[in-house]
Amino acid sequence: MRVDDGVRTVLKRRIGFSTGALAKGDFRRALALLREQRINVVELSALRIGELAPLLSALPDLELQDFQYVSIHAPSRFEPGLEGWVVDCLLPLAERSYPVIAHPDVLFTPALWSRMGSQLLIENMDQRKPVGRTARELAPVFKQLPSAQFCFDIGHARQIDLSMMEAKLMLHAFRDRLAEVHISEVDTASQHRPISSSVKAAFRSVAEWIPEEIPVILEALIDGGQSGIETEIRHAQEALDTVSIET
Repeated sequence: MRVDDGVRTVLKRRIGFSTGALAKGDFRRALALLREQRINVVELSALRIGELAPLLSALPDLELQDFQYVSIHAPSRFEPGLEGWVVDCLLPLAERSYPVIAHPDVLFTPALWSRMGSQLLIENMDQRKPVGRTARELAPVFKQLPSAQFCFDIGHARQIDLSMMEAKLMLHAFRDRLAEVHISEVDTASQHRPISSSVKAAFRSVAEWIPEEIPVILEALIDGGQSGIETEIRHAQEALDTVSIET
């Protein structure tokens, strides 16, 4: 936290969007929307197994040179028999230095995923999942994948513990692994919503433990007009702003 002569200092965050939040299943349209807004941070979403092959086929023609940070979200649900194919699809991207975000409950064979090294980012989970929801549950995952980094989903952490104590525990335990942040309001049905004022205050309580150089990806669903790109970027900036302190 930085305070200068009693004046709040605004953190200059690197904030972008998941393509799935902007245009579900239509990554080309999502990228076009981000270019219009001159946003250069993006996560290419292949959350659904059927989205992975089309995204990989299109990747060489997506003209991503305008983006300073590009990550890939691996499918979040698939049968164990498909794990080898999923890893084989994603491994060349990791080898090209694309961070690959994965959910711990689909890491059926950690040795397969370990080939991605530090380009593999493990995300903390929401209340629907049986693992990866807390620092205690994530610890054995990182023990099996010692080179993996951490994708901190602040909305998931708040859903698990409204006091944000669990968020603080994760950020403390895995601070040296933190490589990306997901931000949105996650409701009781585990849906990603636009960020409200009350949630902003909760997120701000842990903002000082998130270095400003860490890329931040908005997952708030706005593909149906629930909010706007500029609005959510502003809300994310405010949610991760430094706390005003009288000096």
